[in-house]
Amino acid sequence: MSHASDDLSRVRKARLEKLAALEERGVEPFAYSFDVTRHAAPSVAGFEEREAEGDADGDGWAGSGRWAGRMVGFRSHGKSAFADLEDHTGRVQIYFRRNVLGDDAYTLLDLLDLGDWIGVEGTLFRTRMGQVTVLAEDFRLLSKSLRPLPLGKVEEDAETGERVTHSGFADRESRYRRRYADLAVNPGVRQVFRARTRIVTAIRRFLDDLGFVEVETPALQPLYGGASARPFVTRHLALDRVLYLRIADELYLKRLIVGGMDRVYEIAKDFRNEGIDRFHNPEFTMLEFYQAFADYEDMMELVERLLAAVAEAAGGSRGCTFQGAEITFERPFARVSFVGGLREAMGGDPLEAPEEELRARAEGLGVGDLEGAGRGKLMEKLFGELVQPALVQPTFVVDYPKELSPLAKEKRGAPRLTERFELFVAGEELANAFSELNDPIAQRARFEDQAALRAAGDAEAQMVDEDYIRALEYGLPPTGGVGIGVDRLVMLLTDQSSIRDVILFPTLREEE
Repeated sequence: MSHASDDLSRVRKARLEKLAALEERGVEPFAYSFDVTRHAAPSVAGFEEREAEGDADGDGWAGSGRWAGRMVGFRSHGKSAFADLEDHTGRVQIYFRRNVLGDDAYTLLDLLDLGDWIGVEGTLFRTRMGQVTVLAEDFRLLSKSLRPLPLGKVEEDAETGERVTHSGFADRESRYRRRYADLAVNPGVRQVFRARTRIVTAIRRFLDDLGFVEVETPALQPLYGGASARPFVTRHLALDRVLYLRIADELYLKRLIVGGMDRVYEIAKDFRNEGIDRFHNPEFTMLEFYQAFADYEDMMELVERLLAAVAEAAGGSRGCTFQGAEITFERPFARVSFVGGLREAMGGDPLEAPEEELRARAEGLGVGDLEGAGRGKLMEKLFGELVQPALVQPTFVVDYPKELSPLAKEKRGAPRLTERFELFVAGEELANAFSELNDPIAQRARFEDQAALRAAGDAEAQMVDEDYIRALEYGLPPTGGVGIGVDRLVMLLTDQSSIRDVILFPTLREEE
């Protein structure tokens, strides 16, 4: 057993002994409820506001109430003690006095530990040191912490008086594995996930106000599609059939447009059996929305408006800072053609270049995962290496080759291209959109081209979905559709360098 494990065992043993002592004294160490009437940060702010208005006497404003939170600091001074109580709003100092609480209650403090949840009833006042504090008139143990949290160290800036917490939980992988502890000791992490909620709420509000209807489509599907990716495979025992976790929501959402639901959206978990890196997690959240009688030009305008509104809701402005780069979502966004950008980077037309030349260029750049790649995927890989990293400000890359876009309509006047765009920000893809292909005959031909790629070894190529073709035969009106990676959007707007920092419980390798 390691030295750290020995220390943890000793600490847990000591806490278990305190637990037994509490029970021996008739104290319930795991309470059922507590009537909370005040919260830390609003209480302190309210006290200071009343004080500034002169609504306080020499003893301070008599703001009584009941607070509850985790004890994250404790300082004993014999017949008195101070504790730091942290709830979801922030921290407030608690002052315990033996002559206020009585001997029996005061001695219970010896059986408390950092990390315990406590409830306190008392009155706000300002100490001689100038700190707004709750004078405890009674307190209760709400939940005994049997394992110590990595709380780290709190320091006070000598000039500003600001209290800075240095986390004792530095190992990132351990933080992801034990997110509950990460959230408990890192208030900044809690703020990221509160921002995520604001972002998702803003997305819903924006689309709801435009008459979009939020729907739910199957996560377990008999046939996967709507993207180029490997699926997770499972089996339904009662039906005795193979099912797939969805890789996209697209084909089901467009079935709803066929059915007359002219504006639909879904914010849903998708699953792709792919590698893990700072921008990819096998389980991720996508926003997809579809609008009848619209094309990809309409969708570009809608995406610009959506992102400006969401950025404002998340941070108060139409911009953000991401990894040192100042990003602005002011309209209009820049545009680059896929073929034009790649032509300039390659020094030749990618549509005319032989497939062998494209492959050689990709291999020369050290691009991996080329097995079974056809012309379309080779061009996509080259674009990712040669053009994409320079797209820092929001940029629409438009008009993709047909080989790359089996669900997009042919570009008017350019039969080798499609009416598709991807939005790139900070060098990464954020959104993907089409003028949706609504010709069932052309769709079958595109699916068959994909099937040929699968047969040649491209495991991510799409399959022929006969039911989707049948839906198109009933008639899909002209439709524009968009998919936006919610996790990546949250990363961008909260300046987080890894997707695992914006997913509460990311997928990780098995713990050793």
